[in-house]
Amino acid sequence: MAVTIKTEREIELMRESCRLLAIVHKEMEEAIKPGMSTKEIDILGDTLIRKMGCIPNFKNYHRYPASICVSVNDEVVHGIPNKHRILQEGDIVSLDAGLIYKGYHSDAARTHGVGKVSPQAQQLMDVTRQCFFEGIKMAKAGNYLFDISNAIDAYATSFGYGIVRDLVGHGIGTALHEDPQIPNFAQKRRGIRLRAGMTLAIEPMINMGAADVVWLDDDWTVVTEDGSLSAHYENTILVTDGEPEILTLY
Repeated sequence: MAVTIKTEREIELMRESCRLLAIVHKEMEEAIKPGMSTKEIDILGDTLIRKMGCIPNFKNYHRYPASICVSVNDEVVHGIPNKHRILQEGDIVSLDAGLIYKGYHSDAARTHGVGKVSPQAQQLMDVTRQCFFEGIKMAKAGNYLFDISNAIDAYATSFGYGIVRDLVGHGIGTALHEDPQIPNFAQKRRGIRLRAGMTLAIEPMINMGAADVVWLDDDWTVVTEDGSLSAHYENTILVTDGEPEILTLY
């Protein structure tokens, strides 16, 4: 496993890539409303990224056909935007996006309610977000990689939720997906020791029901096997000798 330690110059480029992505996410969040198609969200995100002089890193990645992954309700990740998929009051929608700035990638995801959502849906989104923050409490130089995984697992399972096991977080830098892989579920091993200068994309994917997921026939969209709601929350972070720096927060 070759985990890259970023130089000060690389960290500055990562910071800017992530800062720009945070702006894109904020703009998309503010645009979401009932009656909007998932394709409209993709067009908005793509336009914002390109106006910044950046490249949407999801577009054509392993032939993914869009710039923004838009996943609704029981769709866990990698939902393909569609002009016929219309957001309804009470839906939850996960937006996963990334961009390339001067050769450096950023990656972040948020799950939002469309209009007024049920208390159960709101709790799922809140817990998934907090899973991320529980995980990064452990993301300090000297700790072990799977300390992050174990912290996420402990928090999610305390609510009886299913933690997706087929998809994981990852390192990030000059490639969208670098070593190491970062599971969101408990591990028996400790994993590598964390070092300052590592940049990681930590992304809990939590189901209201069971953990099991299936891929749809488009080979991209991942849905919960039992049809339950799913939420996704992700940030790119920098490991330091002290508290981790969250690079993609607005």
